[in-house]
Amino acid sequence: MAERNDPYLNSRFLLEIDGIVQAGFSDVTIPDISTDPIEYREGNEDTTVRKLAGLTKYGNLTLKWGITDSLELFEWRKQVIQGNIADARKNIAVILQDEEGNPAARWEFREAWPSKYDAPDLSAKGNDVAIETLEIVHEGMDRVE
Repeated sequence: MAERNDPYLNSRFLLEIDGIVQAGFSDVTIPDISTDPIEYREGNEDTTVRKLAGLTKYGNLTLKWGITDSLELFEWRKQVIQGNIADARKNIAVILQDEEGNPAARWEFREAWPSKYDAPDLSAKGNDVAIETLEIVHEGMDRVE
């Protein structure tokens, strides 16, 4: 009988950010990759348009976590605000784990830096966890595992 190969659950993941030790995240949105098609046709060709590959674009990585007393990710964002983009650039890895906690899939992001910070909405009427959000731009993504 063939070995069963179930898909991995999306709730077990780790995040590695160069030099930042943030404990946990509730959500990580891994972005898409797209390549713009360029339509091209020379005058002596059929009426069918050729499709050439244009620029490749990488969407933004989004991190969400319950607010704690840690300021590491906000301090990282402040580096960009203060114009210190060279030091703000970091490599990031998102690691999906299998049921035993072993790495099952890994996405790596190059030259990443936070472009947007969103503080939690607060309400005296609610009892939800206060969630911070960080949007991260990068210059390349690769699935290596």
